[in-house]
Amino acid sequence: MAVKGTIVIDNEMCKGCGVCITGCPNEVIALGKKVNQKGYNYLEIINEDACIGCANCAILCPDGVITVYRAKI
Repeated sequence: MAVKGTIVIDNEMCKGCGVCITGCPNEVIALGKKVNQKGYNYLEIINEDACIGCANCAILCPDGVITVYRAKI
């Protein structure tokens, strides 16, 4: 059974450390060019259709700003 995933990022809490990017097997996320109110470049979804909901990004995030959702398709 296939699984479709998606993530929600709390942009205002993201520090842009990039640790989560290394754990994404499908290159779904990257640091964006925009900055949040704290002055950090925050995480952006660049390839949402490739997300499998593995939660590697959420597990690696030191600040817990990523929420993962999965749906069976």
